[in-house]
Parts: sequence; structure tokens; C-alpha cells
Amino acid sequence: MAKISMATALRTLFTVLGLLMLATLLYTLFTDGLPFRRELLTPWMVATLIDFYINVVALGIWVTYKESNLISSLLWIVLLVCLGSITTSTYIVVQFLKLSSQESSQDPMYYVLLRHPSKYVFRNTTIELSSTVIIEWRLHRNGTAPQRKHSSVVILRILFIILGAVMLGTLVYTLITDGSPFRTELLTPWLVATLVDFYFNVVALAVWVAYKESSWISAVLWIILLICFGSITTCFYIAWQLFQISGEDPAYLVLVHRGDRAENKYKGISGEAT
Repeated sequence: MAKISMATALRTLFTVLGLLMLATLLYTLFTDGLPFRRELLTPWMVATLIDFYINVVALGIWVTYKESNLISSLLWIVLLVCLGSITTSTYIVVQFLKLSSQESSQDPMYYVLLRHPSKYVFRNTTIELSSTVIIEWRLHRNGTAPQRKHSSVVILRILFIILGAVMLGTLVYTLITDGSPFRTELLTPWLVATLVDFYFNVVALAVWVAYKESSWISAVLWIILLICFGSITTCFYIAWQLFQISGEDPAYLVLVHRGDRAENKYKGISGEAT
């Protein structure tokens, strides 16, 4: 019951966040006009947009992994780029609505984060594995698994280290050239809307971090760093998680707890499946 309540609570949370962001967007459009104006692109607005879209890259990679075909992936990514946390919230709510009652009662975050599981019969016992794991298991069983010299894990490590460094450089440069961001004149309506959008995406990332961390102290610490340093923390947290797994492992293993990782289920299959 507790986990079903958690699924309901998270679904409600992201529904509310999506509606709040939609209201914020519409209000800012009506009161301040369109955002496509050169005078709005102050140095701190540019830095905020870079910060925002680096987080969108992280969310977009997850969406690409979750979606089963290229067209739906591209559609969701375009919506992420254009509508930000409205799309993030909508996508997460949709994923929670797809859960069965059994999945909601077992571990809703696990099933939301990974691709929708497929059932597989093993020695007359029905088990659930992500489709990716089943494909990999079949390839290894048949001896046809490709030998990957450079896995997606290594590529993603490099990507997020570079993105984190880019955002750190942007932050330092903007501080040096434009001074402190804590100035009243910087808070234009569109910068406020962008910050709201940014932090609603941070909420989604913070929920994942809280799920991932085994200690509430470390979870709180990481969430504080997310709030203070935004995508710098996002990038280095993801890179750090990627360094916790082998370079030959599938990258999706970073999404879940170490004990719940699909690789443990995969390794547990040592006999013939029927």
C-alpha cells in the first residue's frame, strides 16, 4: 500500500507541477509578450538557458531510452526543448499511468525508470525483465552478442563530464563579466518563468536522486547541490553513477538501485528457459 501511495503521490505531484508551469507560461505570455526579444538575452538569462538545456539533455537521453521507436522519441524531445518542464511532468505522469496495480505495489520508480518490462517464462516461473535485458540474454545465450569496444557508458561519461565543465565555465565567466546574479533588475518576467521551469525539472531529477541514494543524508546533500548548482550537479552526479558500473555494462543500469539493477536479474538466469 505504501508504494501504491508513493506512485499516486508522485503522479499527483507532477500533474500539479505541469499545470503550474503551464499557468506560469500563459501568464508571462499575456503580461510580458513573446520571449523572442534580444533585450531579454542578458548574460544571466543566457547562463540560465544553458543550465536549463543541459538538464534537458539528461532528461532527453532518458526519454530516448524509454521510447520504443525513433518517431516518438523525437516528438517527446522536441516537446522537451519547446515546453520544458510541462513536457517533463506530462511524460512522467504518462509513465506512471502505464503502470499496472502490481507494478505500482512492487516498485513504481523501478518500472517508471526502466523500459516497460516483458514477461518471460523460466522453468515454469513467470518473471519480469526489461526488454533490453531479454534481448541481451538471448544474444549471449546464442553466442551472437556483439563485442563492443566503446560502450554507451564510456560515451555518456565523457558527454556529461564535458557538459558539466561547460556549465561550470559558463557560471564562472558570467560571474566575472556580469557580477552577482542576486540583483533585482535581473528578475524580468521571462527570467522568473525560466527559473520556475528550470527548478520544476530539478524536482524530477531530485526525485530520481532520492530514489537512487541509500542514505537520506546523501540524498539531501545531493538535492541541495542540485538546487544550488543546477546542471553542474546533474552532470557530475550522472557521470559519477556511470563510473560505478563497468564500461561494458548497459548504461540504463545507472537508473536504479544497485541491488535492483536489471543486471542482477540477468545474471540470475543460469539455466535453460522454456
